[in-house]
Amino acid sequence: MTRKERWQTLLDLLVERGEIEVEPAAETLGVSAATVRRDLDLLAEQQLLVRTRGGAVVHGVSYELPLRYRTSRRAAEKRRISEAVAALVTPGEVIGLTGGTTTTEVARALAARPDLARSDAQGSGAPALTVVTNALNIAGELVIRPQFKIVLTGGVARAQSYELTGPLAQQVLGQLSVDTAIVGVDAFDPADGAATRHEDEAAMNRLLCDRARRVVVAADSSKLGVRAFARICPTSAVDTLITDTALPDEVAERFEAAGVAVRRV
Repeated sequence: MTRKERWQTLLDLLVERGEIEVEPAAETLGVSAATVRRDLDLLAEQQLLVRTRGGAVVHGVSYELPLRYRTSRRAAEKRRISEAVAALVTPGEVIGLTGGTTTTEVARALAARPDLARSDAQGSGAPALTVVTNALNIAGELVIRPQFKIVLTGGVARAQSYELTGPLAQQVLGQLSVDTAIVGVDAFDPADGAATRHEDEAAMNRLLCDRARRVVVAADSSKLGVRAFARICPTSAVDTLITDTALPDEVAERFEAAGVAVRRV
């Protein structure tokens, strides 16, 4: 197991349990306790955890791993979801992308579409796509694609998600119109709607949905049928849900009864 793999496992255990101890973690990883102590010390230096005498704990109830440490979780499902979402987009559209690991994969899938590989995809010299986003990492990946027009909101950056939020971001987004909003969520429940853990991100995502003709939620099944702190929008505001095949039929039927088209890939 490489150091990167050990770190990912340790962080996953920490998120799941809230705390970890050196000896059990060493047994789980199949390495020495000294190796785990060094790993925890290095992760603490990056402010990804808080060291204790016998192990480590999370930073608190609002703890969230930075985006780069979450990208490998459910990677196969996210790739399938992102490809299915990207296939819904029509050349020439104005699309909105929120931040998150799944929406980042959607951006990559869009960049890989052969029919979007040139700037005159509609034969008019117009951009193949106009992408509106408040995610710094998504803008950074797509800005090198000359066939795409990238519109990045202003705002204050959140280190955990690379998203720009706040009044400046809302002011810019409020002046734009979007054909399709592609939204990443922390939770989506048929009764309670789509939600995230942070109210500032929820406010931006809510505004993006309000400015869009069509709203697509891209989420793996672990985020469905559950609730989170800050509401993005009611279920009735979502047109399509793209998720993986692990979503139970009962939950899918509840979404469909609420008017959401569900596709499992």
